[in-house]
Amino acid sequence: MRVLVVEADGGSRGNPGPAGYGALVLDGATGEVLAERAGYLGIATNNVAEYRGLIAGLRAALAIDPKAYLDVRLDSRLLIHQMKGEWKVRHVDMKALHGEASEVIRDGRATFTWAPRAENSRADALANEAMDSRSESIRRGLGADNPSDSDEGVRDGGALF
Repeated sequence: MRVLVVEADGGSRGNPGPAGYGALVLDGATGEVLAERAGYLGIATNNVAEYRGLIAGLRAALAIDPKAYLDVRLDSRLLIHQMKGEWKVRHVDMKALHGEASEVIRDGRATFTWAPRAENSRADALANEAMDSRSESIRRGLGADNPSDSDEGVRDGGALF
């Protein structure tokens, strides 16, 4: 089974404040970057931005290979514990985002691992780039010209998902 690594991050400058997210999809065998996603969210909390990064990364990975196993790496302990079902999701906005992320991986083919911030620097840089530019972007690495990984259907409310 193919393994895709998802690295995702989100942040806000103030909490809430101007927020953005970033996500990368890597080939699990080679480490090659297959896709990058970044988006500016407007005013949002850090946790909302973290979830948006996670959702963008999950969707990008499954667009590349819907049957792949996902190795998800985040620097948010909150999201890791919530996605593993170890911590309850109490806030109504977070419940909706948690539900959206869970729906994307409903078949359970994913692991969630905490990554120290230094090991999640590429996703962090994408999130900061989105906040700085107040824009969104979809970029792909070599070999990610999969026709199912298109721009169609990924824009919603001004942010990429």
